[in-house]
Amino acid sequence: MRIDKWLWAARFFKTRSLAAQACERGRIESNGQAVKASRELRVGDSLQVKNEGGDFQIEVLILTEMRGPAPTAQTLYRETALSRELRLKAAEERKAMRQLEPLPEGKPSKRNRRELDRLRGRG
Repeated sequence: MRIDKWLWAARFFKTRSLAAQACERGRIESNGQAVKASRELRVGDSLQVKNEGGDFQIEVLILTEMRGPAPTAQTLYRETALSRELRLKAAEERKAMRQLEPLPEGKPSKRNRRELDRLRGRG
């Protein structure tokens, strides 16, 4: 079975094309090697998946081409304990960083807009 189909069915990506793009960009590794979207996946393969949800180190348990509900998709693989700990720790750090940054109140002033335009290279 193709790895991009399985990643989509296991709900790591919303679309199969996003799964294929992640393979092209080197964000998916199988047994320590970067893979193409068309690579054949087998039960027992270990994958490292990097997406916006975090870095997952998983072992493939079941192959399927059908995308089902999330609880069913989670039975297709087993995540390592170390991977789960690191991912949860990174999520907590992101959450803490977000609380430290105060949000600006209201819309930017004319002076602030000019600074933003300068930073973006528009002015």
